[in-house]
Amino acid sequence: MQTDSFVLRHLGTDQKQIQEMLKTIGVKSLDALIYNTIPSDIRLDQSLNLPDALSENEFASHIQNLGNKNKNFKTYIGLGYHDTILPAVIQRNVFENPSWYTSYTPYQAEISQGRLEALLNYQTLVCDLTGLALANSSLLDEGTAAAEAMIMLFNGRSRNLKKRNTNKFFVSEEVLPQTIDILKTRSTPIGIELVIGNPEEIELDEHFYGAILQYPAKHGEVFDYTNFIEIAHRSEIKIVVAADLLSLAILKSPAEMGADVAIGTTQRFGVPLGFGGPHAGYFACKEEFKRLIPGRIIGVTVDVDDNRALRMALQTREQHIKREKATSNICTAQVLLAVMAGLYAVYHGGDGIKYIARQIHSHANLLNKALIKLGLEQQNKIFFDTLKIKVSSAKTIKVIAEKKKMNFLYIDELTIGISINETTTFHDIEKIIQILAQAENLYSFNITDCEISLSVPKELQRSSSYLTHEVFNNHHSETEMMRYIKRLERMDISLTDSMISLGSCTMKLNAATEMLPLSMSNWNSIHPFVPVSQAQGYHEMLNGLKNDLNIITGFAATSLQPNSGAQGEYAGLMVIRAFHQSNKETQRNICLIPSSAHGTNPASAVMAGMKVVVTKTSENGNIDLDDLREKAVLHKDNLAALMVTYPSTHGVFESAIQEITKIIHDNGGQVYMDGANMNAQVGLTNPAKIGADVCHLNLHKTFAIPHGGGGPGVGPICVAEHLVDFLPSNPVVKTGGSKAITAISAAPFGSALVDLISYSYIKMLGGSGLTQATKIAILNANYLKARLEKHYKILYKGEKGYAAHEMIVDFREFKSKGIEVTDIAKRLMDFGFHAPTVSFPVAGTLMIEPTESENKDEIDRFADALIQIKKEIDAFNGEESVLKNAPHTEAMLTNDEWNFHYTRKEAAFALDYIKGNKYWPTIRRVNEAYGDRHLVCTCNPIEDYMEE
Repeated sequence: MQTDSFVLRHLGTDQKQIQEMLKTIGVKSLDALIYNTIPSDIRLDQSLNLPDALSENEFASHIQNLGNKNKNFKTYIGLGYHDTILPAVIQRNVFENPSWYTSYTPYQAEISQGRLEALLNYQTLVCDLTGLALANSSLLDEGTAAAEAMIMLFNGRSRNLKKRNTNKFFVSEEVLPQTIDILKTRSTPIGIELVIGNPEEIELDEHFYGAILQYPAKHGEVFDYTNFIEIAHRSEIKIVVAADLLSLAILKSPAEMGADVAIGTTQRFGVPLGFGGPHAGYFACKEEFKRLIPGRIIGVTVDVDDNRALRMALQTREQHIKREKATSNICTAQVLLAVMAGLYAVYHGGDGIKYIARQIHSHANLLNKALIKLGLEQQNKIFFDTLKIKVSSAKTIKVIAEKKKMNFLYIDELTIGISINETTTFHDIEKIIQILAQAENLYSFNITDCEISLSVPKELQRSSSYLTHEVFNNHHSETEMMRYIKRLERMDISLTDSMISLGSCTMKLNAATEMLPLSMSNWNSIHPFVPVSQAQGYHEMLNGLKNDLNIITGFAATSLQPNSGAQGEYAGLMVIRAFHQSNKETQRNICLIPSSAHGTNPASAVMAGMKVVVTKTSENGNIDLDDLREKAVLHKDNLAALMVTYPSTHGVFESAIQEITKIIHDNGGQVYMDGANMNAQVGLTNPAKIGADVCHLNLHKTFAIPHGGGGPGVGPICVAEHLVDFLPSNPVVKTGGSKAITAISAAPFGSALVDLISYSYIKMLGGSGLTQATKIAILNANYLKARLEKHYKILYKGEKGYAAHEMIVDFREFKSKGIEVTDIAKRLMDFGFHAPTVSFPVAGTLMIEPTESENKDEIDRFADALIQIKKEIDAFNGEESVLKNAPHTEAMLTNDEWNFHYTRKEAAFALDYIKGNKYWPTIRRVNEAYGDRHLVCTCNPIEDYMEE
């Protein structure tokens, strides 16, 4: 065995297993399988032109040397990003723990109770500090959260405001610049008019429906918005407050000021800077918006035994489910980062959070007093952590500060900003004073260490309590915290337990070597707005990744800014929109989308200001060419784009794909390819080859970034030459093309820290390894198909009878017996498996994708489980069946009473392999309806909500 080959570590199957699997499938070689699966006219005729693969040891040395090119200065730039202290107990047991970062979005509640509880803690943290009744379980970043708030209030306007076509949204000029840029991006396509100005001067009239205010303001001033909000409410104008969550430990909460919505970031709660992300954006609002709030909400319910259980609540209001009627395309979150922020609050508790906030504020007070003593003008009358200072020359200060390895915010030639953070010490304050004194030719002096002090006026001080629930008061020792995290971890299934074969999700290995750089301070401690010279390692890595993705996709350029797949979809469509506008074809607004597409496709198109026209799917699961051609011709004068997934959402390489893209181009449109299934393309074909103009990639699928329990994700877009000029920009750091659209996400390069994972993945596999991974993914899917098709109907196949990298298994025929596909999903838990994708893209089915990282033995165990379930289907005897009572908990099996018509062994140990690695769900099947009728989204005890 070649022990220094990462390819062998990443791929699950060895050569012997490959031969056995090929024999079962009925083909002579792996190349023969590929030949019969991928149409010949789109197969690449050359290997990927990528450097040779590095061994894990070679890569570790390479990434360390690259990281050393980043300069880890003390940074006081602020603007929404602040250095923080990640407690080691959370770093080691969550951030670096594959049981947390390899789990999937908690759609299957019974095997997700651990991270659901962690997310409930997070929601409680957000609700308590903002004072608002309802919070979701995170959004992509602060800018995205602001845009979602603006759109939610627009769609939630009263009948009176809608009748008047009220469409103005006021944006305070004190809002963070990156947030304003995203608001510009998101408002224009859907007809919202932004008015940017001074809150003290603006006259809100009947033409406004909402406003957003920054608290504290972008340069640190703290304003009391109570009167502004009261006046706005008189005219039915709703208010969003973008609040620094940590500051709310000592400042008056948004709810106390009357805000309708509060948004922001939880990055300050122990989440590394990471050159801009990933970080969990928060979103809280009044209960009246519970049917409109974007994102996911974790709620309390009960299971069939009336035991307390958690689940994702109100799932029918998840916007992407509404397709072209959606008001948001959000379908993911930043779960891993939200979990970390929530656990940070659990570890420190309310008193600890208050201590940290007051310590930061006290250091700012100390600096402010020293500035006065120096004779410098500090312009913020009230502040939390940020001072705005008039100086003789910002340029002079910058030179001196950088020599002393410090970064400040340079607002203009005569003004600087200094934002104090959790890591700032008394000695840091001394160094800041010395720098300013030297720059201003003033006499420096020694300062005395400060006591905890509060300079905020009483009317702006927080009076309400927070984080009083026992979970925030019982885990302050590291021993207790470690055990609490472990207890949560044990409740969930992740890739550390078994294969997670979710179709269209590509739950592959997230290798340890790929993950290690994320814990290195020269990567995770860099502020996104530092000078380019201080982030050379990052820029080399990001440019290298972009170049590799260009080669893999066949395209000319890549933007890494979108930080989710749905955001990538939106970015791609906005680039297409800008392209048409540059050609003076602004009328092109029709987007053709196949009926089988993921719900985010039509939702993204609507968000981009396009009108969705759905095209039919033929009986064999392919795009109906005649219907597509008819609609393309019908709308040729207004056709903007086609959104197509390839291989198709049905798991098939459609042979007519080049004809499909030609039809669109012949009628003036652009082709957007959804990259959800790119794991079946890499090295064998590519988006450019099939005729696409732009695609997004899911780096959290194809390129090994872990799903993190529902985020982070990265959704970069790759574009053909004619679209390069329109790639997205950032208002603080120069990015994008010469005719760039405004920002898609808050940070210039999106979730840059986790891009290290995809960079690592590509470098250690190399061109041949990437191609082999694709082949094995297709092999594994077809082997599983060969094993299952003797027992179940496989819904769609390619023209020669093969699947791509996934397949759809049809369970609809069993509905007449009273068996639902949900019963199959729950029963798989008893075999130790997370269910495949349920009822997408076809209701009543499971879409299964084993990925290249699984070996034959694990695939066989999964196949054996489904085959055993087929026997249980054949023997089905109604509601008392093992299927209807699944999943079975340890409490059920160890109860003295057993009132079921099957044995304990049949319930929990139906196959012998289970005995060696038994996973026990901690609850029985959840009561979905109860949770929606009794919506509880914070850590209140369930007894408070039980009916008498």
